[in-house]
Amino acid sequence: MQKTKAALWEFLQGLGKTFMLPVALLAFCGIMLGIGSSLSSDAVTDNVAFLKGEGFHLVFTWMANTGLVAFTFLPVLFAMAIPLGLAREDKGVAAFSGFVGFVAMNLAVNFYLTAKDVDFEDEKAIEHYGIADVLGVQSIDTGLLGAVVVGIVVSLLHQRFRTQRMPDALAFFGGLRFVPIVSALVLSVLGLLIPLVWPTFNGWINAVGRGIGHTGVFGPFFFGMGEVLLRPIGLHHILVAMFRFTDVGGSGTVCGDHVSGALNLFYAQLDCSAAPNSAVTDATHFLSQGKMAAYLGGLPGAALAMYHCARRRMRPEIKALLVSGVVACVVGGITEPLEFLFLFVAPWLYVIHAVLVGLGFLTAAVLGVFIGNTDGNVIDWLVFGVLQGSTTKWYLVPVIAAVWFAAYYFLFRWAITRFDLKTPGREDPPTDDAHEEAHGEAHDEEQDEGHDEDQGEAPVRPRELVAGKYDAVAMLDAIGGAGNIRSLDNCITRLRMTVADAGQVDEARLKKLGAVGVIKLDGHNVQVVIGPQVQSVKDAIATMIPVG
Repeated sequence: MQKTKAALWEFLQGLGKTFMLPVALLAFCGIMLGIGSSLSSDAVTDNVAFLKGEGFHLVFTWMANTGLVAFTFLPVLFAMAIPLGLAREDKGVAAFSGFVGFVAMNLAVNFYLTAKDVDFEDEKAIEHYGIADVLGVQSIDTGLLGAVVVGIVVSLLHQRFRTQRMPDALAFFGGLRFVPIVSALVLSVLGLLIPLVWPTFNGWINAVGRGIGHTGVFGPFFFGMGEVLLRPIGLHHILVAMFRFTDVGGSGTVCGDHVSGALNLFYAQLDCSAAPNSAVTDATHFLSQGKMAAYLGGLPGAALAMYHCARRRMRPEIKALLVSGVVACVVGGITEPLEFLFLFVAPWLYVIHAVLVGLGFLTAAVLGVFIGNTDGNVIDWLVFGVLQGSTTKWYLVPVIAAVWFAAYYFLFRWAITRFDLKTPGREDPPTDDAHEEAHGEAHDEEQDEGHDEDQGEAPVRPRELVAGKYDAVAMLDAIGGAGNIRSLDNCITRLRMTVADAGQVDEARLKKLGAVGVIKLDGHNVQVVIGPQVQSVKDAIATMIPVG
């Protein structure tokens, strides 16, 4: 039972992590689309005359078209990214097989509908089956859910048949070549089943969406709070993806096309000259304007409170930590470097933070703020708010953020001082004996290292410290050494590892080496929160782990 639970945790963490590659592309394409569509729109060019020049128009139109890449091919991107992320070896073959499986599934759906003499132009048939053009094939639009199923199935097939041996006569088709072949066969069979089950399943999804819709502004409240509460265990990506890319987040017609998912609706509206309808505005309540209260105001206020509550002599040491966390939050929309400073010392305070984020979503929805996108940072505010004109009500965001700044600052300052929370800079100072003992241990370690160097046995360090701050060799040692790591990967801010024994992971030492936090989900699954430089840390550690 314990092994099954650990395996499930590892799988869910891995699945959430695979979403990051297409989501990162979505964020970039969203900015390109936002800048290009806004600066080429009549609303902007009428006020800024020089933007009507042919050169400017061509550049901004090109930017908008480039931004459509991720949104036009979103499902197939996920179908490729999931096996790519879950595969531990031969990732290129896994991604290629994901594409093959996705196409095979949709061609099989087309075969079934054609064999049943379904009229692809009939509105009732289109509504019943959810017929749409998928990569040039008349198929059923299963959206992100279908892509996730393809990705998971292909990743399992890749793991099972990657080393498949075939009889001599068929040896050419064995090994890695067999993975896309078996993916095409299995997903083609699965495609024949989709027209039988999808209409019912699609009805369930619509029911969930309608249920959330009936909660009005409280739907975004529960969404925002749930995302924050799931973040410590790394499963918030699944919740977010459900609302962004499926009917759960809303559905409607934009410029004559039926669109599902809050983010899909928002970006479709960016490329549409018509005014947004209620389906678009309601769906956008689940997007970045709901985060801005906490991201642009609240968490910076919490950081200032932690700074003022720190011991005076410690403030210069924690200043860089807090400033980098604020910059990551305000500019990058990455909150974990700040959240994990208080999550472990006061989980109840983190729950209050989650409620305040939910209230930020509710407030933006009530006031009709219409900014959208994914990150909730100052770039979103500028590109999708200010540049889109006053109809987005971007001018309300600074006011909301100021209120949240004050609320977080006074709440955190009160909680830290009232309950003596050990936030950065408030740790108990070491006693003289402890200081001498630590100094002695450090001196002994230096002598040992010098002795090892004399013997030519010192570990080979990377050419440079990661980002000038993280000592990859020391961090690997604190994790328990290369022998303790079974698998290593990362998401946007954290290392995700499966280890032989989580008890060997030295949490205190990792924090001294620059980690923001350490999460031990069970005896084998561990996450180390690093921050924006996590990719470099992971790459440096990976070079010191034996392959295979």
